[in-house]
Amino acid sequence: MRKFIIPAVVLAAVASAALPAAAQSYGHHSRPPVHQVGYGDWQSINARQDNLDRRIDRGVRTGQLSRREATRLRGEFNGLLRLEANYRRGGLTAWERNDLDRRFDRLSAQIRNERNDRDNRRG
Repeated sequence: MRKFIIPAVVLAAVASAALPAAAQSYGHHSRPPVHQVGYGDWQSINARQDNLDRRIDRGVRTGQLSRREATRLRGEFNGLLRLEANYRRGGLTAWERNDLDRRFDRLSAQIRNERNDRDNRRG
């Protein structure tokens, strides 16, 4: 009986020390900070995703993007989200991070071009 009590007590002590640290919230959505030390203007992937999503929404609200353009851009955006989730399964490597950066840059340029092509202006 004594063999089982000691490991249980040790396990309980370790768990009680680790749980408060795991429960801490470091921000509204527990996302990494947008700017990291040593990276200059580097944005986290989550910040870039939020920014792109906001730009598509704004384009629809202002009439710069048609529903069809927004649907196509959101499809590409959602494809990037799936790709990121796939990459993160095994841990995000430097190559995967760079690949996501290039793809986000390309989508950002597409959003900018669609919003400024003036083919969907109201009035």
